[in-house]
Amino acid sequence: MSRVRYALVTGAARRIGACIAETLHQRGCDVILHYNRSSGEVMQLAEKLNASRPGSAIIVQANLADSEEISRLAAQVRAHTQQLDLLVNNASRFFPTTVGSTSMRQWDELMDSNLRGPYFLTQAVLKELATAGGSVINILDVHAVRPMHEHAVYCMAKAGLQMMTLAMARDLGPQIRVNGVAPGAILWPEEDSTLENRQKILDKIVMGRAGNPEDIASAVAYLGLDAPYVTGQVLAIDGGRSLNI
Repeated sequence: MSRVRYALVTGAARRIGACIAETLHQRGCDVILHYNRSSGEVMQLAEKLNASRPGSAIIVQANLADSEEISRLAAQVRAHTQQLDLLVNNASRFFPTTVGSTSMRQWDELMDSNLRGPYFLTQAVLKELATAGGSVINILDVHAVRPMHEHAVYCMAKAGLQMMTLAMARDLGPQIRVNGVAPGAILWPEEDSTLENRQKILDKIVMGRAGNPEDIASAVAYLGLDAPYVTGQVLAIDGGRSLNI
């Protein structure tokens, strides 16, 4: 009888993170659902998953900008399982910054959520990942390599996360695989602007439409669970948008 596979998904309460968690759960993984503030939504998701397979989902809370909370989160993972098959670094902040008026607080929020947190969380669960022969999937952005207007700090943070993906793949193999998934237009930002701005983006997508969270989740499942000879790769799930950026 095969053992249970465990997956930790950060930012799992909602949007793409919740879809990733549900997809991995459907693939038979027990999931560890990380959240920071969205307690009601993550509790609903855990209840839903546990209703279909009792005891298959647990909740952990942490501010990934805080090193002590990262250590506490890692200790909770170890208390639950000694083998972590998959870490999905999905949690992210996204908002514009203007060169000339960027504050230190904006810099810290974007760098902490998109780069510092993923690095130190990965480091904190290395032993569990190595024991399982597991993998790390970092959720990147097509704008890690093509800048977005008035989002310089966000793009820089995602660019750093992309280089972290490549560097960790080299440093941690062969025990641990590290890959990235780079979404294009999947879900519109909650602070999103106008229909006109959305249409400008859609006009650049070869497939002629936005994607959906399931597109990202299936890519994560492939790289995390079904690709034992793939490491150090970034898979763009963008409908061809990066061809026209």
